[in-house]
Amino acid sequence: IGNPAEVYSFGIMFLMFGFTWLITMIATSLIYIPLFYRLNIISTYEYLNRRFGQLVRYQVVCCFLIYMFLYLGIVTYAPSLALSQVTGINLWISIVTTACVCTLYTALGGIKAVVWTDVFQLCVMLIGLLTVLIQGSIHIGGFEKIWNIAENGGRLNFLDFDPDPRRRHTFWTILVGGTFGWTATYSCNQAQVQRYLACKSEKEAKKAVFLNWIGMVIILATACLCGLVMYAIYGLCDPIKANRISNTNQLMPLMVVEILNETPGVAGLFVASAYSGTLSSISSGISAMAAIVVEDFIKPLWKPWEQLSNRKKTLVTKLLAMVFGFATIGLAGVASLLKGNIIQASLSVAGIIQGPILGVFTLAALFPKSNGKGAFAGLCVGLSLSMWVGIAAQIYPPSAKFTGLLETSISGCPLSNVTTSTPVNVTSLLTSVASPNEERPSIAEDFYSLSYLYYSPLACLSTVFVGLTISFFTGGNEKVDPLLISPIVPTIHKVIFRIKRSLPKRERTNESQIPCPVFKENSASCGKTTQF
Repeated sequence: IGNPAEVYSFGIMFLMFGFTWLITMIATSLIYIPLFYRLNIISTYEYLNRRFGQLVRYQVVCCFLIYMFLYLGIVTYAPSLALSQVTGINLWISIVTTACVCTLYTALGGIKAVVWTDVFQLCVMLIGLLTVLIQGSIHIGGFEKIWNIAENGGRLNFLDFDPDPRRRHTFWTILVGGTFGWTATYSCNQAQVQRYLACKSEKEAKKAVFLNWIGMVIILATACLCGLVMYAIYGLCDPIKANRISNTNQLMPLMVVEILNETPGVAGLFVASAYSGTLSSISSGISAMAAIVVEDFIKPLWKPWEQLSNRKKTLVTKLLAMVFGFATIGLAGVASLLKGNIIQASLSVAGIIQGPILGVFTLAALFPKSNGKGAFAGLCVGLSLSMWVGIAAQIYPPSAKFTGLLETSISGCPLSNVTTSTPVNVTSLLTSVASPNEERPSIAEDFYSLSYLYYSPLACLSTVFVGLTISFFTGGNEKVDPLLISPIVPTIHKVIFRIKRSLPKRERTNESQIPCPVFKENSASCGKTTQF
Protein backbone atom coordinates (compact mmCIF):
# COMPACT_ATOMS: atom_id res chain seq x y z
CA ILE A 1 0.00 0.00 0.00
CA GLY A 2 2.76 2.44 0.96
CA ASN A 3 5.31 1.78 -1.80
CA PRO A 4 3.01 2.35 -4.82
CA ALA A 5 1.66 5.50 -3.17
CA GLU A 6 5.24 6.70 -2.61
CA VAL A 7 6.06 6.29 -6.31
CA TYR A 8 2.80 7.98 -7.31
CA SER A 9 3.60 11.05 -5.19
CA PHE A 10 7.40 11.30 -5.35
CA GLY A 11 8.66 9.11 -8.19
CA ILE A 12 10.58 5.87 -8.55
CA MET A 13 13.65 7.06 -6.59
CA PHE A 14 12.43 4.75 -3.81
CA LEU A 15 13.70 1.82 -5.90
CA MET A 16 17.26 2.81 -4.88
CA PHE A 17 16.62 1.16 -1.53
CA GLY A 18 17.53 -2.11 -3.21
CA PHE A 19 21.20 -1.04 -3.16
CA THR A 20 21.08 0.02 0.48
CA TRP A 21 19.63 -3.36 1.41
CA LEU A 22 22.59 -5.09 -0.25
CA ILE A 23 25.04 -3.02 1.82
CA THR A 24 22.95 -3.83 4.88
CA MET A 25 23.13 -7.58 4.25
CA ILE A 26 26.91 -7.41 3.75
CA ALA A 27 27.38 -5.48 7.02
CA THR A 28 25.08 -7.87 8.88
CA SER A 29 26.91 -10.94 7.55
CA LEU A 30 30.37 -9.57 8.37
CA ILE A 31 29.74 -7.96 11.75
CA TYR A 32 26.67 -9.23 13.57
CA ILE A 33 25.79 -12.77 12.45
CA PRO A 34 29.23 -14.20 13.43
CA LEU A 35 29.04 -12.35 16.75
CA PHE A 36 25.57 -13.56 17.75
CA TYR A 37 26.16 -17.15 16.63
CA ARG A 38 29.31 -17.47 18.75
CA LEU A 39 27.40 -16.31 21.84
CA ASN A 40 24.48 -18.73 21.29
CA ILE A 41 21.88 -16.27 22.62
CA ILE A 42 18.10 -15.98 22.22
CA SER A 43 17.70 -12.26 22.92
CA THR A 44 20.18 -9.85 21.36
CA TYR A 45 19.97 -7.80 24.54
CA GLU A 46 21.59 -10.61 26.54
CA TYR A 47 24.71 -9.61 24.64
CA LEU A 48 24.47 -6.00 25.88
CA ASN A 49 24.14 -7.27 29.44
CA ARG A 50 27.39 -9.19 29.15
CA ARG A 51 29.13 -6.31 27.39
CA PHE A 52 27.87 -3.21 29.24
CA GLY A 53 25.79 -4.41 32.21
CA GLN A 54 22.11 -4.48 33.15
CA LEU A 55 21.52 -0.72 33.11
CA VAL A 56 22.32 -0.38 29.39
CA ARG A 57 20.51 -3.63 28.65
CA TYR A 58 17.20 -2.47 30.11
CA GLN A 59 17.65 1.00 28.67
CA VAL A 60 17.83 -0.50 25.17
CA VAL A 61 15.08 -3.06 25.81
CA CYS A 62 12.62 -0.35 26.85
CA CYS A 63 13.45 1.67 23.73
CA PHE A 64 12.89 -1.37 21.55
CA LEU A 65 9.53 -2.24 23.11
CA ILE A 66 8.30 1.33 22.60
CA TYR A 67 9.40 1.19 18.98
CA MET A 68 7.73 -2.16 18.33
CA PHE A 69 4.41 -1.00 19.79
CA LEU A 70 4.41 2.08 17.56
CA TYR A 71 5.54 0.12 14.50
CA LEU A 72 3.00 -2.67 14.92
CA GLY A 73 0.22 -0.11 15.21
CA ILE A 74 1.21 1.36 11.84
CA VAL A 75 1.53 -1.98 10.02
CA THR A 76 -1.75 -3.28 11.46
CA TYR A 77 -3.57 -0.27 10.11
CA ALA A 78 -2.38 -0.71 6.49
CA PRO A 79 -4.14 -3.99 5.52
CA SER A 80 -7.14 -3.12 7.67
CA LEU A 81 -7.62 -0.04 5.50
CA ALA A 82 -7.34 -2.17 2.36
CA LEU A 83 -9.93 -4.68 3.61
CA SER A 84 -12.25 -1.89 4.70
CA GLN A 85 -12.18 -0.12 1.34
CA VAL A 86 -12.40 -3.22 -0.82
CA THR A 87 -15.16 -5.00 1.11
CA GLY A 88 -16.95 -2.09 2.78
CA ILE A 89 -16.33 -3.52 6.27
CA ASN A 90 -16.01 -0.97 9.06
CA LEU A 91 -12.36 0.01 9.62
CA TRP A 92 -12.40 -0.87 13.32
CA ILE A 93 -13.87 -4.32 12.63
CA SER A 94 -11.12 -4.82 10.08
CA ILE A 95 -8.41 -3.75 12.58
CA VAL A 96 -9.70 -6.04 15.33
CA THR A 97 -9.98 -9.00 12.92
CA THR A 98 -6.45 -8.46 11.61
CA ALA A 99 -4.91 -8.28 15.08
CA CYS A 100 -6.83 -11.28 16.40
CA VAL A 101 -5.98 -13.59 13.49
CA CYS A 102 -2.29 -12.74 13.58
CA THR A 103 -2.07 -12.96 17.37
CA LEU A 104 -3.77 -16.36 17.40
CA TYR A 105 -1.45 -18.15 15.00
CA THR A 106 1.66 -16.47 16.47
CA ALA A 107 0.75 -17.46 20.02
CA LEU A 108 -0.11 -21.03 19.08
CA GLY A 109 2.72 -21.73 16.66
CA GLY A 110 5.64 -19.69 18.04
CA ILE A 111 8.70 -18.81 15.99
CA LYS A 112 8.27 -21.86 13.74
CA ALA A 113 4.84 -20.64 12.69
CA VAL A 114 6.25 -17.16 12.12
CA VAL A 115 9.01 -18.40 9.79
CA TRP A 116 6.87 -20.73 7.70
CA THR A 117 3.95 -18.34 7.38
CA ASP A 118 6.45 -15.67 6.28
CA VAL A 119 7.48 -17.93 3.40
CA PHE A 120 3.88 -18.50 2.34
CA GLN A 121 2.96 -14.84 2.77
CA LEU A 122 5.88 -13.73 0.58
CA CYS A 123 4.50 -15.83 -2.27
CA VAL A 124 0.98 -14.47 -1.81
CA MET A 125 2.31 -10.91 -1.65
CA LEU A 126 4.24 -11.29 -4.90
CA ILE A 127 1.31 -12.94 -6.70
CA GLY A 128 -1.04 -10.17 -5.59
CA LEU A 129 1.28 -7.36 -6.74
CA LEU A 130 1.98 -9.08 -10.07
CA THR A 131 -1.74 -9.50 -10.66
CA VAL A 132 -2.37 -5.80 -10.02
CA LEU A 133 0.59 -4.88 -12.26
CA ILE A 134 -0.51 -7.09 -15.17
CA GLN A 135 -4.19 -6.18 -15.01
CA GLY A 136 -3.32 -2.49 -14.66
CA SER A 137 -1.03 -2.65 -17.70
CA ILE A 138 -3.79 -4.28 -19.74
CA HIS A 139 -6.23 -1.60 -18.61
CA ILE A 140 -3.90 1.25 -19.68
CA GLY A 141 -2.88 -0.34 -22.97
CA GLY A 142 0.54 -1.82 -22.38
CA PHE A 143 3.54 -1.16 -20.17
CA GLU A 144 5.29 0.95 -22.82
CA LYS A 145 2.46 3.47 -22.59
CA ILE A 146 2.68 3.44 -18.78
CA TRP A 147 6.43 4.08 -18.96
CA ASN A 148 5.97 7.02 -21.35
CA ILE A 149 3.29 8.57 -19.13
CA ALA A 150 5.54 8.19 -16.08
CA GLU A 151 8.49 9.74 -17.93
CA ASN A 152 6.41 12.72 -19.05
CA GLY A 153 5.13 13.13 -15.49
CA GLY A 154 8.64 13.17 -13.97
CA ARG A 155 8.19 9.89 -12.10
CA LEU A 156 11.33 8.22 -13.50
CA ASN A 157 13.69 10.20 -11.26
CA PHE A 158 16.14 7.37 -10.62
CA LEU A 159 19.27 9.44 -10.00
CA ASP A 160 19.41 12.68 -8.09
CA PHE A 161 22.88 13.38 -6.69
CA ASP A 162 22.00 16.57 -4.82
CA PRO A 163 24.02 16.37 -1.55
CA ASP A 164 21.62 18.64 0.36
CA PRO A 165 20.57 16.58 3.45
CA ARG A 166 17.29 18.46 3.60
CA ARG A 167 16.08 16.93 0.34
CA ARG A 168 13.65 14.16 1.24
CA HIS A 169 14.96 11.54 -1.22
CA THR A 170 18.19 11.74 -3.20
CA PHE A 171 20.82 9.16 -4.11
CA TRP A 172 22.90 10.12 -1.06
CA THR A 173 19.93 10.33 1.29
CA ILE A 174 18.81 6.82 0.44
CA LEU A 175 22.31 5.36 0.26
CA VAL A 176 23.53 6.77 3.59
CA GLY A 177 20.32 7.15 5.57
CA GLY A 178 18.77 3.96 4.23
CA THR A 179 21.87 1.91 5.00
CA PHE A 180 22.00 3.07 8.62
CA GLY A 181 18.25 2.58 9.06
CA TRP A 182 18.10 -0.93 7.67
CA THR A 183 21.35 -2.00 9.34
CA ALA A 184 19.70 -1.06 12.63
CA THR A 185 16.81 -3.37 11.76
CA TYR A 186 18.99 -6.35 10.83
CA SER A 187 21.65 -5.94 13.52
CA CYS A 188 19.75 -5.11 16.70
CA ASN A 189 16.03 -5.59 16.08
CA GLN A 190 15.00 -8.80 17.81
CA ALA A 191 12.19 -9.35 15.30
CA GLN A 192 14.76 -9.73 12.50
CA VAL A 193 17.65 -11.22 14.44
CA GLN A 194 15.52 -14.09 15.76
CA ARG A 195 14.81 -15.15 12.18
CA TYR A 196 18.39 -15.73 11.12
CA LEU A 197 19.35 -17.09 14.54
CA ALA A 198 16.73 -19.80 13.92
CA CYS A 199 18.90 -21.15 11.07
CA LYS A 200 20.96 -24.29 11.64
CA SER A 201 24.35 -22.65 11.26
CA GLU A 202 26.11 -19.35 10.74
CA LYS A 203 26.64 -20.20 7.07
CA GLU A 204 22.93 -20.92 6.61
CA ALA A 205 22.05 -17.64 8.33
CA LYS A 206 24.26 -15.65 5.95
CA LYS A 207 22.72 -17.45 3.00
CA ALA A 208 19.25 -16.65 4.37
CA VAL A 209 19.84 -12.89 4.62
CA PHE A 210 21.05 -12.70 1.02
CA LEU A 211 18.10 -14.76 -0.22
CA ASN A 212 15.97 -12.34 1.80
CA TRP A 213 17.58 -9.45 -0.10
CA ILE A 214 16.65 -11.00 -3.44
CA GLY A 215 13.04 -11.44 -2.32
CA MET A 216 12.85 -7.89 -0.98
CA VAL A 217 14.19 -6.41 -4.23
CA ILE A 218 11.64 -8.37 -6.29
CA ILE A 219 8.79 -7.19 -4.06
CA LEU A 220 10.08 -3.59 -4.09
CA ALA A 221 10.46 -3.49 -7.89
CA THR A 222 6.98 -4.92 -8.42
CA ALA A 223 5.42 -2.47 -5.94
CA CYS A 224 7.19 0.49 -7.58
CA LEU A 225 5.94 -0.57 -11.00
CA CYS A 226 2.43 -0.73 -9.53
CA GLY A 227 2.99 2.87 -8.48
CA LEU A 228 3.69 3.80 -12.11
CA VAL A 229 0.47 2.05 -13.13
CA MET A 230 -1.35 4.06 -10.48
CA TYR A 231 0.07 7.31 -11.87
CA ALA A 232 -0.90 6.36 -15.42
CA ILE A 233 -4.49 5.87 -14.21
CA TYR A 234 -4.84 8.82 -11.82
CA GLY A 235 -2.17 11.29 -12.98
CA LEU A 236 -4.71 13.51 -14.70
CA CYS A 237 -7.50 12.87 -12.21
CA ASP A 238 -5.90 12.84 -8.77
CA PRO A 239 -8.41 11.33 -6.31
CA ILE A 240 -6.95 13.41 -3.47
CA LYS A 241 -7.31 16.75 -5.25
CA ALA A 242 -10.76 15.63 -6.42
CA ASN A 243 -11.60 15.00 -2.72
CA ARG A 244 -12.60 11.40 -3.32
CA ILE A 245 -10.13 10.06 -0.72
CA SER A 246 -8.41 11.73 2.23
CA ASN A 247 -4.81 10.46 2.03
CA THR A 248 -2.33 8.60 -0.18
CA ASN A 249 -2.67 5.35 1.79
CA GLN A 250 -6.09 4.91 0.20
CA LEU A 251 -4.84 5.17 -3.39
CA MET A 252 -3.97 1.51 -3.96
CA PRO A 253 -7.24 0.11 -2.54
CA LEU A 254 -9.16 2.69 -4.57
CA MET A 255 -7.43 1.64 -7.80
CA VAL A 256 -8.19 -2.02 -7.14
CA VAL A 257 -11.87 -1.33 -6.42
CA GLU A 258 -12.46 1.07 -9.31
CA ILE A 259 -10.27 -0.21 -12.10
CA LEU A 260 -9.49 -3.84 -11.43
CA ASN A 261 -12.59 -5.08 -9.65
CA GLU A 262 -14.16 -5.98 -13.00
CA THR A 263 -11.74 -8.92 -13.17
CA PRO A 264 -12.91 -11.63 -10.74
CA GLY A 265 -10.42 -12.40 -7.98
CA VAL A 266 -8.10 -9.41 -8.38
CA ALA A 267 -9.56 -7.51 -5.42
CA GLY A 268 -9.28 -10.58 -3.22
CA LEU A 269 -5.69 -11.19 -4.28
CA PHE A 270 -4.83 -7.59 -3.49
CA VAL A 271 -6.29 -7.82 0.01
CA ALA A 272 -4.45 -11.13 0.55
CA SER A 273 -1.24 -9.50 -0.66
CA ALA A 274 -1.65 -6.53 1.70
CA TYR A 275 -2.39 -8.86 4.58
CA SER A 276 0.61 -11.06 3.83
CA GLY A 277 3.07 -8.23 4.21
CA THR A 278 1.48 -7.04 7.42
CA LEU A 279 0.93 -10.40 9.08
CA SER A 280 4.60 -11.20 8.48
CA SER A 281 5.66 -8.02 10.32
CA ILE A 282 3.11 -8.33 13.13
CA SER A 283 3.83 -11.99 13.86
CA SER A 284 7.59 -11.52 14.06
CA GLY A 285 7.12 -8.39 16.20
CA ILE A 286 4.79 -10.08 18.67
CA SER A 287 7.08 -13.11 18.90
CA ALA A 288 10.11 -10.86 19.46
CA MET A 289 8.46 -8.87 22.26
CA ALA A 290 7.36 -12.05 24.01
CA ALA A 291 10.87 -13.49 23.78
CA ILE A 292 12.42 -10.27 25.11
CA VAL A 293 10.09 -10.03 28.11
CA VAL A 294 10.87 -13.65 29.01
CA GLU A 295 14.63 -13.52 28.43
CA ASP A 296 15.33 -9.98 29.65
CA PHE A 297 12.80 -9.49 32.44
CA ILE A 298 11.21 -12.68 33.75
CA LYS A 299 14.17 -15.07 33.58
CA PRO A 300 16.82 -12.84 35.24
CA LEU A 301 14.49 -11.10 37.72
CA TRP A 302 12.11 -13.89 38.78
CA LYS A 303 14.06 -16.81 40.27
CA PRO A 304 11.14 -19.32 40.40
CA TRP A 305 11.05 -19.22 36.58
CA GLU A 306 13.71 -21.92 36.30
CA GLN A 307 11.62 -24.24 38.47
CA LEU A 308 8.62 -24.08 36.14
CA SER A 309 8.00 -26.92 33.73
CA ASN A 310 8.56 -26.37 30.02
CA ARG A 311 4.81 -26.56 29.50
CA LYS A 312 4.17 -23.67 31.89
CA LYS A 313 7.00 -21.62 30.38
CA THR A 314 5.48 -22.10 26.95
CA LEU A 315 2.06 -21.10 28.27
CA VAL A 316 3.44 -17.88 29.77
CA THR A 317 5.14 -17.00 26.48
CA LYS A 318 1.93 -17.60 24.54
CA LEU A 319 -0.07 -15.46 26.95
CA LEU A 320 2.46 -12.64 26.54
CA ALA A 321 2.17 -12.90 22.77
CA MET A 322 -1.60 -12.60 23.02
CA VAL A 323 -1.36 -9.54 25.29
CA PHE A 324 1.02 -7.78 22.90
CA GLY A 325 -1.13 -8.72 19.92
CA PHE A 326 -4.30 -7.26 21.41
CA ALA A 327 -2.40 -4.13 22.45
CA THR A 328 -1.69 -3.39 18.80
CA ILE A 329 -5.42 -2.86 18.20
CA GLY A 330 -5.45 0.45 20.05
CA LEU A 331 -2.21 1.59 18.44
CA ALA A 332 -3.61 0.77 14.99
CA GLY A 333 -6.50 3.09 15.79
CA VAL A 334 -4.00 5.85 16.56
CA ALA A 335 -2.17 5.09 13.30
CA SER A 336 -5.44 5.57 11.40
CA LEU A 337 -5.20 9.28 12.25
CA LEU A 338 -2.01 9.60 10.18
CA LYS A 339 -2.41 11.64 7.01
CA GLY A 340 1.05 11.05 5.56
CA ASN A 341 2.42 7.98 3.82
CA ILE A 342 2.73 4.99 6.15
CA ILE A 343 6.15 4.16 4.69
CA GLN A 344 7.57 7.49 5.86
CA ALA A 345 5.84 7.17 9.22
CA SER A 346 7.32 3.71 9.91
CA LEU A 347 10.83 4.65 8.72
CA SER A 348 10.77 7.87 10.75
CA VAL A 349 9.87 6.05 13.96
CA ALA A 350 12.54 3.44 13.20
CA GLY A 351 15.21 6.09 12.64
CA ILE A 352 14.38 8.00 15.81
CA ILE A 353 14.46 4.98 18.13
CA GLN A 354 16.54 2.32 16.38
CA GLY A 355 19.30 4.75 15.35
CA PRO A 356 20.59 5.20 18.94
CA ILE A 357 20.20 1.46 19.57
CA LEU A 358 22.41 0.76 16.54
CA GLY A 359 24.94 3.16 18.04
CA VAL A 360 25.06 1.13 21.27
CA PHE A 361 25.49 -2.16 19.38
CA THR A 362 28.22 -0.57 17.26
CA LEU A 363 30.06 0.53 20.39
CA ALA A 364 29.75 -2.95 21.83
CA ALA A 365 30.77 -4.91 18.74
CA LEU A 366 33.47 -2.74 17.15
CA PHE A 367 35.07 -0.68 19.94
CA PRO A 368 36.66 -2.87 22.66
CA LYS A 369 37.60 0.14 24.81
CA SER A 370 34.02 1.40 25.16
CA ASN A 371 32.34 0.83 28.51
CA GLY A 372 28.87 0.85 30.06
CA LYS A 373 29.03 4.49 31.18
CA GLY A 374 29.82 5.62 27.67
CA ALA A 375 27.09 3.45 26.14
CA PHE A 376 24.48 4.74 28.60
CA ALA A 377 25.37 8.40 28.04
CA GLY A 378 25.63 7.90 24.28
CA LEU A 379 22.16 6.36 24.03
CA CYS A 380 20.65 9.18 26.10
CA VAL A 381 22.22 11.84 23.88
CA GLY A 382 21.46 10.04 20.60
CA LEU A 383 17.83 9.38 21.50
CA SER A 384 17.31 12.95 22.74
CA LEU A 385 18.80 14.38 19.56
CA SER A 386 16.75 12.19 17.20
CA MET A 387 13.53 12.84 19.13
CA TRP A 388 14.22 16.57 19.09
CA VAL A 389 14.62 16.63 15.31
CA GLY A 390 11.78 14.18 14.65
CA ILE A 391 9.20 15.95 16.82
CA ALA A 392 10.28 19.41 15.68
CA ALA A 393 9.86 18.28 12.07
CA GLN A 394 6.18 17.62 12.81
CA ILE A 395 5.73 21.05 14.38
CA TYR A 396 7.65 22.78 11.58
CA PRO A 397 7.32 20.46 8.56
CA PRO A 398 9.83 20.91 5.74
CA SER A 399 8.81 23.24 2.94
CA ALA A 400 7.72 21.93 -0.47
CA LYS A 401 11.12 22.63 -2.07
CA PHE A 402 12.65 19.91 0.12
CA THR A 403 9.90 17.27 -0.05
CA GLY A 404 9.97 16.86 -3.82
CA LEU A 405 6.22 16.28 -4.09
CA LEU A 406 5.48 15.87 -7.81
CA GLU A 407 2.59 17.46 -9.66
CA THR A 408 -0.76 15.82 -10.33
CA SER A 409 -3.84 17.24 -11.99
CA ILE A 410 -7.63 17.01 -12.07
CA SER A 411 -7.89 18.24 -15.66
CA GLY A 412 -8.88 14.77 -16.82
CA CYS A 413 -11.62 14.27 -14.23
CA PRO A 414 -15.27 14.20 -15.23
CA LEU A 415 -17.09 17.03 -13.43
CA SER A 416 -19.17 14.48 -11.54
CA ASN A 417 -16.02 13.07 -9.93
CA VAL A 418 -14.90 16.38 -8.44
CA THR A 419 -16.50 17.46 -5.18
CA THR A 420 -16.50 20.95 -3.77
CA SER A 421 -15.80 20.02 -0.17
CA THR A 422 -12.79 21.43 1.59
CA PRO A 423 -9.77 19.32 0.65
CA VAL A 424 -7.86 17.43 3.32
CA ASN A 425 -4.23 18.35 3.76
CA VAL A 426 -2.71 14.97 3.01
CA THR A 427 0.87 16.18 3.04
CA SER A 428 0.87 17.51 6.56
CA LEU A 429 3.88 15.37 7.40
CA LEU A 430 5.72 16.47 4.28
CA THR A 431 5.07 20.13 3.62
CA SER A 432 4.69 23.20 5.70
CA VAL A 433 1.30 23.75 7.28
CA ALA A 434 2.25 27.13 8.63
CA SER A 435 0.44 30.12 7.23
CA PRO A 436 2.45 32.52 5.03
CA ASN A 437 2.45 35.15 7.76
CA GLU A 438 3.58 32.78 10.49
CA GLU A 439 7.24 33.16 11.30
CA ARG A 440 9.39 30.04 11.11
CA PRO A 441 12.66 30.01 13.05
CA SER A 442 15.78 29.73 10.92
CA ILE A 443 16.55 26.38 12.49
CA ALA A 444 13.30 25.05 10.98
CA GLU A 445 14.62 25.63 7.46
CA ASP A 446 17.97 24.03 8.24
CA PHE A 447 18.04 21.46 11.04
CA TYR A 448 14.34 20.57 11.33
CA SER A 449 14.06 20.11 7.56
CA LEU A 450 16.58 17.26 7.65
CA SER A 451 15.38 14.29 5.61
CA TYR A 452 13.66 11.69 7.77
CA LEU A 453 16.12 9.06 6.47
CA TYR A 454 18.97 10.90 8.20
CA TYR A 455 17.43 10.47 11.64
CA SER A 456 19.10 7.07 11.99
CA PRO A 457 22.70 8.04 11.04
CA LEU A 458 22.43 11.25 13.09
CA ALA A 459 21.35 9.32 16.17
CA CYS A 460 23.77 6.43 15.64
CA LEU A 461 26.87 8.54 15.04
CA SER A 462 26.10 10.89 17.94
CA THR A 463 25.65 7.85 20.20
CA VAL A 464 29.01 6.41 19.11
CA PHE A 465 30.83 9.74 19.44
CA VAL A 466 29.49 10.50 22.92
CA GLY A 467 29.97 6.87 23.97
CA LEU A 468 33.63 6.84 22.95
CA THR A 469 34.26 10.24 24.53
CA ILE A 470 32.73 9.29 27.89
CA SER A 471 34.48 5.91 27.81
CA PHE A 472 37.83 7.64 27.25
CA PHE A 473 37.36 9.99 30.20
CA THR A 474 36.10 7.23 32.49
CA GLY A 475 39.03 4.87 31.94
CA GLY A 476 37.71 2.80 29.06
CA ASN A 477 37.46 -0.97 29.36
CA GLU A 478 40.66 -2.97 29.77
CA LYS A 479 39.19 -6.44 30.33
CA VAL A 480 36.82 -7.43 27.54
CA ASP A 481 35.98 -11.02 26.66
CA PRO A 482 37.16 -11.51 23.04
CA LEU A 483 33.91 -13.37 22.33
CA LEU A 484 31.99 -10.13 22.91
CA ILE A 485 33.82 -8.32 20.09
CA SER A 486 32.85 -8.92 16.47
CA PRO A 487 35.30 -11.30 14.73
CA ILE A 488 35.84 -8.70 12.01
CA VAL A 489 37.72 -6.44 14.45
CA PRO A 490 40.79 -8.71 14.94
CA THR A 491 40.65 -9.49 11.22
CA ILE A 492 40.91 -5.77 10.40
CA HIS A 493 43.80 -5.43 12.88
CA LYS A 494 45.66 -8.32 11.19
CA VAL A 495 45.18 -6.81 7.75
CA ILE A 496 46.47 -3.42 8.94
CA PHE A 497 49.47 -5.10 10.60
CA ARG A 498 50.30 -7.03 7.41
CA ILE A 499 50.06 -3.85 5.36
CA LYS A 500 52.47 -2.14 7.74
CA ARG A 501 54.91 -5.06 7.53
CA SER A 502 54.75 -5.10 3.74
CA LEU A 503 55.69 -1.43 3.49
CA PRO A 504 59.36 -0.86 2.54
CA LYS A 505 61.43 -0.02 5.59
CA ARG A 506 63.78 2.92 5.62
CA GLU A 507 67.42 1.95 5.95
CA ARG A 508 68.89 3.34 9.11
CA THR A 509 72.10 5.35 8.67
CA ASN A 510 75.02 4.26 10.82
CA GLU A 511 75.29 6.57 13.78
CA SER A 512 79.07 6.78 13.27
CA GLN A 513 78.45 8.39 9.89
CA ILE A 514 76.13 11.07 11.24
CA PRO A 515 77.82 14.42 11.65
CA CYS A 516 77.82 15.40 15.31
CA PRO A 517 78.35 19.12 15.74
CA VAL A 518 79.94 19.42 19.19
CA PHE A 519 82.36 21.58 21.05
CA LYS A 520 85.94 20.41 21.12
CA GLU A 521 85.87 19.28 24.76
CA ASN A 522 82.82 17.05 24.12
CA SER A 523 84.19 15.43 20.99
CA ALA A 524 84.81 12.18 22.83
CA SER A 525 81.11 11.59 23.13
CA CYS A 526 80.80 10.82 19.40
CA GLY A 527 82.39 8.02 17.49
CA LYS A 528 83.46 9.96 14.45
CA THR A 529 82.60 13.59 14.57
CA THR A 530 82.95 16.55 12.38
CA GLN A 531 84.25 19.52 14.30
CA PHE A 532 83.18 22.99 13.26
